[in-house]
Amino acid sequence: MGLGLQQGADAELFVTGAKETAAPPPSPEELAPFFPQYEIVELIGRGGMGAVYKALQKGLGRTVAIKVLPGDAAKDPAFAERFAREGRALARLSHAHIVNIFDSGNAGGLYYFVMEYVDGTNLRELVRAKTTTPKQALGIVGQVCDALQYAHEEGVVHRDIKPENILIDRRGRVKIADFGLAKLLGGTQADVTLTRSQQAMGTPHYMAPEQWEKPDEVDHRADIFALGVVFYELLTGELPLGRFALPSQKLSVDVKIDEVVLKTLAKEPSLRYQSASAVRTDVDHLASRPDPVPKSQRRGCIGSFFYRIGFALNPSSVPRKKLYGMELSSNLIPPGLIVFLWYSAWLTASVFLYFVAFFCTILIVRNTK
Repeated sequence: MGLGLQQGADAELFVTGAKETAAPPPSPEELAPFFPQYEIVELIGRGGMGAVYKALQKGLGRTVAIKVLPGDAAKDPAFAERFAREGRALARLSHAHIVNIFDSGNAGGLYYFVMEYVDGTNLRELVRAKTTTPKQALGIVGQVCDALQYAHEEGVVHRDIKPENILIDRRGRVKIADFGLAKLLGGTQADVTLTRSQQAMGTPHYMAPEQWEKPDEVDHRADIFALGVVFYELLTGELPLGRFALPSQKLSVDVKIDEVVLKTLAKEPSLRYQSASAVRTDVDHLASRPDPVPKSQRRGCIGSFFYRIGFALNPSSVPRKKLYGMELSSNLIPPGLIVFLWYSAWLTASVFLYFVAFFCTILIVRNTK
């Protein structure tokens, strides 16, 4: 969770192009009197929407994450109401791939959430490490799709999907964090006002075009656009800016992946995937396909034939476990099989030459007559 709200420009909130700066968060010692039921261990991260602390819940003995809004945020009634609405939205979400919220409230003038503590890393670290394979990227995106589909069905739009908000625990399970910009679909006019009409909310580079142009009309398809940005970044390590190169042009991946990326990044919402489950269907189909052979390893029919012969006769090659059901200790073809193959080849060649000679003889006799 600390990585999910790490410091830096990537983790900060932008509203209508202006970066919100927050006062330094309170130290664990300063926070402790307001949370007597918790043992505040350390500050593990901060971002534009608040700070996150690692804590131990004394009664249950479990580790939790406490998200605290900046102190000056409580002075804004509209901001406080948005925070309360976030709590109600998160309370409705119970999914294996969404960070669970256990409690929320106001302590000493500080609004807070008590959330599930995710022991792991986030996608930003994976992008920087550049160690994610296309298969792993497909698996991660598939899990994110499951979480988004569930949230969308519950009427909640995240509106800030980015690598920092996608966590991965030590078992490889994906968890989406920070629904702080969630917008309830079908909400009242008061809800719209609380999001400050005509004010774009999100993180640049991950925001769908309509989040800039028509923020009041944003729906679940904005999350699908952001997911496409994350998918492209996972594959290539770069953002899809301007006239970006397709994933298959930058690395050896199935060209069908290009179609998925382009469809998620369509400018018009009507041209994108209309649901996260539809993205999941295509991603699962791609994950089941065999990996494409790099161009440098493509040998053609003749090259592949001689490669297989050389591989079979090379004792230094990594041994195969079985050959036609027979256990092998090396790649060397058993002598008996070699004799059989030579005999079969000789017999086939002899029969072929016999028939060629026979038909040639017939043709010569006919021409002589």
